[in-house]
Amino acid sequence: MLTGAAPPEPPRWVPLPVHIGGRVVVAPEGGVDFGWPGVYIEGRFEGTAVRVRFAAPTDHIRVSIDGVERAIFRAPGKVDTVIGGLAAGTHIVRVEKLTESQAGASRFIAFEVAGKPLAPRPRVRRIEFIGDSFTVGYGNMSATTACTGEEVHDRTDTSQAFGPLTARALDADYRINAFSGFGMVRNYDGNVPGESLPFLYPRAIPGDAAPAAADAGWRPQTIVINLGGNDFSTALKPGEHWADTAALEAAYRGRYTAFVEDLAARQPQARFILVGSDLFFAQVEQVAAGLETALGGRVETLRLTALDLGGCHGHPSLADHRRVADLLTRAINRD
Repeated sequence: MLTGAAPPEPPRWVPLPVHIGGRVVVAPEGGVDFGWPGVYIEGRFEGTAVRVRFAAPTDHIRVSIDGVERAIFRAPGKVDTVIGGLAAGTHIVRVEKLTESQAGASRFIAFEVAGKPLAPRPRVRRIEFIGDSFTVGYGNMSATTACTGEEVHDRTDTSQAFGPLTARALDADYRINAFSGFGMVRNYDGNVPGESLPFLYPRAIPGDAAPAAADAGWRPQTIVINLGGNDFSTALKPGEHWADTAALEAAYRGRYTAFVEDLAARQPQARFILVGSDLFFAQVEQVAAGLETALGGRVETLRLTALDLGGCHGHPSLADHRRVADLLTRAINRD
């Protein structure tokens, strides 16, 4: 009879409670689906290994431990991986969505640990970023402005856009509700008439008409809005809703004002920073001035100028995003 040590028992994986940054939808099969840019999910545990399970048909997903990148999965489909060899002690595991998916969604399934699950620790500060491709970080990893559609997708890293950079500088949780090509009342080149960013904003997943569930726990101290580039960067075409640029500008100001007033009613604790480039900053200033009576002291503006726009199709480069993040960090710290 052969004798010897018994084979080791397989790990007993225990689910971790998670902290979620961004909008998600609970999946009937378990886990959560997400489609807005920059969504991240964190778990905290004691142990030397963690199991990470998710599905990403088109997105690029970064997995990090204690703030150090361990892997980027590029449109991998279903992932079930173990990150081991960690030093004994407390660790934070994080998955985050890097790319923009305008249709469909990815799914986070679970973090599991063969150790001790710990409660996550949400940050005290919260910031919401609402915008278009600038806020997404469209093509910010590109070394050239000429990009194919596939290259735009693959060279976008929302975690290095100005919103997450600002949030990290301030140790804040953040949420990004942004969609490339969409404006306040008019989308790029007049595309998809009637479906501007405020039209998409209530959705749980941007490509799905279902509205987001009520989220009483999301109470940002600051809401940053950067919308207008798509409204004004291309000339009006025959058949569009506005007779001329003056009519478009008036519609933009009216919708912007109503959008902020609605947000302010639902988030009475929030301060607003309205961001604009030289192209439309004068319109943003008029909106802010009009809101002064109702929201006095809660609205300010920030002008973006002197950017190199070296990313895909003349979008902000990594250096531009760092510059904007520095400006926003200083503005928010004036609270």
